[in-house]
This record gives sequence, C-alpha cells and structure tokens, in this order.
Amino acid sequence: MRGSFHHLDLTVRDLGISRDFYTPLLTFLGYRCVKADDTVIVWHLEPAGSYVCALALRPARSDRPHDRYTAGLHHVAWTADSRVSVDAFHALMEAAGATILDAPADYPQYGSTYYSVFVADPDGMKLEYAYTG
Repeated sequence: MRGSFHHLDLTVRDLGISRDFYTPLLTFLGYRCVKADDTVIVWHLEPAGSYVCALALRPARSDRPHDRYTAGLHHVAWTADSRVSVDAFHALMEAAGATILDAPADYPQYGSTYYSVFVADPDGMKLEYAYTG
C-alpha cells in the first residue's frame, strides 16, 4: 500500500540480547524470523502469505545509549486488535522481564478508545502496543 512502511531496521548494542527480547515479542505479533546471522536478524509480517512489513536488528557501531529525545527514533508502536491483546502483550513482556514503562491504560488524549502499553527494549527504545477501537 502506498505510503505504508516497508521495513524498519533498528540498531542495537548486543544482537544476542536483543534477539532474545524481540523474538517472543514479534512472534506474539505474528512475525516470523526469515534471516539470522552475525550482521542482521530479520522478521517478516506476512499474514495469509502476503508480505506486509519487516523489522530487522543490526549491530550498533557504538555503545552510545538510545535517547529518544535526540534526533532519531522516538518510539515504535504496533496496532493491537483488542484491549485483551494489549493486556496479553503486557503479561508476555512482564514475564520476559522487560522494563514496563507504562502498564496498560486508557489514553483519551490520543482518542476516545485509545488503550496501550509501553515497554523498553534492552537498549531503552520505547515500544508501544496500542488498541484504538
């Protein structure tokens, strides 16, 4: 679809730690790993066999911590299909030991039915899973 994202590549300080973090998260969201080596790990979202988008992890070239308030990526948000799914995502991330930035809650300032959870990945990148009704 014109204008939609084709793929997103994130740089991470430790590819192994980030792989272990993102694998259950992306599996929950319906992605499957299509490539993994020392230079990149790639997951595709392909419901019904049709490519939608991809997320890849690549090793960072420095150990500089992520700061979402400098130029660059602020956060990534995925679409949830229900409030129950947001709660299940939260439970998965909690069980995985992820840093929960904000537990599932309503955010009426973003829309009357906006319900989401916010977590941080191992590098401190903010990730959101949002249901909008």
